[in-house]
Amino acid sequence: MESIELQNVRKNSYAKTESLRALKTNLQFCGDDVKTILVTSSLPNEGKSTVTFDLARSLTESGKSVLLIDTDMRKSVLVGRLRAKTVKKSEIQGLSHYLSGQKKLTDVLYATQIPKLFMIFAGPSVPNPTEILEKRYFSELIDFAREQFDYVLIDCAPIGAAIDAAIVAKHCDGAVLVIAQGMANSRLIGSVKKQLEASGVRILGAVLNKVRMENNHYGKYYGHYYGSYYGDYYKKEEQEESV
Repeated sequence: MESIELQNVRKNSYAKTESLRALKTNLQFCGDDVKTILVTSSLPNEGKSTVTFDLARSLTESGKSVLLIDTDMRKSVLVGRLRAKTVKKSEIQGLSHYLSGQKKLTDVLYATQIPKLFMIFAGPSVPNPTEILEKRYFSELIDFAREQFDYVLIDCAPIGAAIDAAIVAKHCDGAVLVIAQGMANSRLIGSVKKQLEASGVRILGAVLNKVRMENNHYGKYYGHYYGSYYGDYYKKEEQEESV
């Protein structure tokens, strides 16, 4: 297994750190049988990749080993956003290489400079991501990850734009839906929720992202509960580029 350096890892603000702690705590109270967690959104640019990565970091700070798998083989941004470089300056191999049989699992699994955080990047875009996600290689990857890591976080393509998340959800213990303020309407969110439920996955909750804090009277309450959803994630960095 090769090591990789993430050259663009930002220090989180106090508010963001507290929000992540609330989200992490709520997930941990879902039970010790919830280890493999899918993170998706209704639409692109709602911040799911940023939330997934920051949650992974937060979990490692509690001493948990985490594998982050990027399954968005349509439009992944993690390599570029994190400015990921292998220590040996070689080309980064990804999930699409593994699922297509070109590379072994050990070739696409990377250790990072963040203790206990490991990553599998999406790899090059492919024309048939849904098809290759249904191959036995993905099932074998999830089985391996369950045995080797405390948590497996899976970043998926927006379910409102592709059905990949519904395929991946069959292998997961739970799903978290990232919702950016002012983007997806309630009808679309309801449709996405139904799609996830149809896959048989347990919906753990929703993360409210990109909230405009100056207009939010409840912004001071991190991890605010509402309905059957929990772990709201308040984020002040409106200008941050996100998926």
